[in-house]
Amino acid sequence: MTVTLYGIPNCDTVRRARAWLGEQRVPHDFHDFKKAGVPADRLDAWIAALGWERLVNRNGTTWRKLNDATRQKVQDADSARELMCAQPSVIRRPVIEWDAGEPTVGFDEELWRRRL
Repeated sequence: MTVTLYGIPNCDTVRRARAWLGEQRVPHDFHDFKKAGVPADRLDAWIAALGWERLVNRNGTTWRKLNDATRQKVQDADSARELMCAQPSVIRRPVIEWDAGEPTVGFDEELWRRRL
């Protein structure tokens, strides 16, 4: 099984997720949003599978630093997509694409064990 983990390297949750995958000896590729950007086609697939509401991290530092006008513009999938492309750090992390099945967002060790 090879999975792709999307996120940013200095995110604590991404670090824990990558370490856990390593401990489980799960081969994985890491896609760094900071260096490689957000792949638009994958973002569309995540929005379709997970919903934009689950992907936008409204509790994170990036969201809190946005001005009120920018936050208020995020009302639907299109406006959320625009923000996530412009500000990748606002995406809840990590996003995981498993070999087969739906993508997941966030690090949930129990869910990941079942997937393996």
